[in-house]
Amino acid sequence: MMTHQPERLSDALVASILHQFRQHAPLVHCMTNDVVQTFSANVLLALNASPAMVIDVDEAAQFSGFADALLINVGTLTRDRQLAMQAAVTAANKAGTPWTLDPVVVGALKLRSEFCQQLLRQKPAAIRGNASEILALAQQAAGGRGVDSLHQADAALEAAQQLARDYQTIVIVTGEVDYVTHGARILSVAGGNPLMTRVVGTGCALSAVVAAFSSLPGDALLNAASACRIMALAGEKAAAQSQGPGSFVAAFLDALWLLEVAV
Repeated sequence: MMTHQPERLSDALVASILHQFRQHAPLVHCMTNDVVQTFSANVLLALNASPAMVIDVDEAAQFSGFADALLINVGTLTRDRQLAMQAAVTAANKAGTPWTLDPVVVGALKLRSEFCQQLLRQKPAAIRGNASEILALAQQAAGGRGVDSLHQADAALEAAQQLARDYQTIVIVTGEVDYVTHGARILSVAGGNPLMTRVVGTGCALSAVVAAFSSLPGDALLNAASACRIMALAGEKAAAQSQGPGSFVAAFLDALWLLEVAV
């Protein structure tokens, strides 16, 4: 058992990393679920990244070789899509492209659970999930109710640390407070708003943003935590001027586009 007190992330550091990200403008290969493709693409565009949703098995392998980052989200997994995702991960690893795993509903359904266990051994740069998904990925629980977590984020901290150590990756557990760890150090990221849970795709879009930020040079842990903080800040700003989920979506994209982190 490894226990460390979570550290708060400095907004001054987040501001610096966001500036670097906008200058970098990474090309992100998003192999994500059908429900969230448009929203994830718009979130990346609002942050000055370039999204591409390439899913054919041959094209996916080719594209991930020159993209800056790759996202694997198993939300609407099929056997054909599994082949394409595996081809993309293989090509990404060969090219040195960092890739992020979003293990949607892992533990509850057999195909995705077995596939995610297979992917774990192929060196993801980051893993982003809710507490139930992280516990299931670590084979410590059965999984959540659909995309909803049955556990608080801090309940999965030890599992996240163990996964990070075992697979030498960054693990992000999202909830009311997000936790980001590489196995030893833990960063806590506060913020956000409950409206973010009433819109389809904010978690999946966060995974796309984490993938994009993984392409930056520097400290991978700080880059991943900054991605979480930026999304949380945009959620706060959008909720303050929204009347409900519909207006929140437009306000959220605008908040990302206009975001300046106060330091």
